Amino acid sequence: MIAGEQIVVPGSTANLGGGFDTLGLAVQLYLRVRIIEVREDGGSRLEVVRSTPPVSGRNAVERAFQAMVERTGRRTPTVLVEVESDIPMAAGLGSSAAATVAAIRVFARVSGPVDPGVMLGVAAAIEGHADNAAPALHGGLTSVVDRDGLDPLVLAWQWPDELHIVTATPSMGLSTAKARAALAPAITRQDAVFNLQRVLALVHALQSRDYGALREAVADRWHQPARAALVPHLTAVLALDDADVLGAFLSGAGPTVAVLAHRNLPRVERLLESTCERAGVPVTVRTLAVHPSGSLQSDAIVAVGRSV
Repeated sequence: MIAGEQIVVPGSTANLGGGFDTLGLAVQLYLRVRIIEVREDGGSRLEVVRSTPPVSGRNAVERAFQAMVERTGRRTPTVLVEVESDIPMAAGLGSSAAATVAAIRVFARVSGPVDPGVMLGVAAAIEGHADNAAPALHGGLTSVVDRDGLDPLVLAWQWPDELHIVTATPSMGLSTAKARAALAPAITRQDAVFNLQRVLALVHALQSRDYGALREAVADRWHQPARAALVPHLTAVLALDDADVLGAFLSGAGPTVAVLAHRNLPRVERLLESTCERAGVPVTVRTLAVHPSGSLQSDAIVAVGRSV
């Protein structure tokens, strides 16, 4: 029985320093969509009857469901849902991608299995990039490869269980469009090589658990310098020089900032909070574990009363 089921999708942090529009990591913040009614009327639409927090206008869940109808040509029932999200909005933690992926999963639940590449392709088309959508779909650490005329390709990487992400999120959000508008249309060859070297170093450091290499491996010369003016606490956080802080970066488009740590997590939380406050930015600090990789088709569907 479909009515009463929940679709659960993780938030994510993207870029991880130099991996602009490429790397994404699923984190244990969640958006839940509960199917409350399925009307076998061939209406081929989804309606959000309640959302927490409330969202005005036609939301990402409804838009993404309609995009799946258009991409596949399938007729579906009318689906009524409730949405509840722990993921801060406009914060650089993948709230939009989670909503988009949740709708795609609802569509697959009521219409039948959908090819994973199509799911990612639709999500990427809606989001404008696939870096948050890939971990929201697959969990864990992912990288994506855009391909002309084809759906994006996703690659999965290992993330060490003991490595946590400590995030600091201001109360004021930052739209992705504004953050992208701050970027230059091109970068120098030297900066491009710098970022390529660091992304490869990051993947290697994570696979080999070489935590001493992480600080250098999350360095970036592309998007973070351009966005520093929009994120007043970013420069101070990137400059943190502390033995318990393994690396620091802007989470997605911001304004959330993140540091990597595997020990003394309460101390790292206090250090991150005080650093942001000295920069004049009060924040909410969270220590997040990674949402692991899992079965694309089944792991997101849970019965009411069970939590993730």
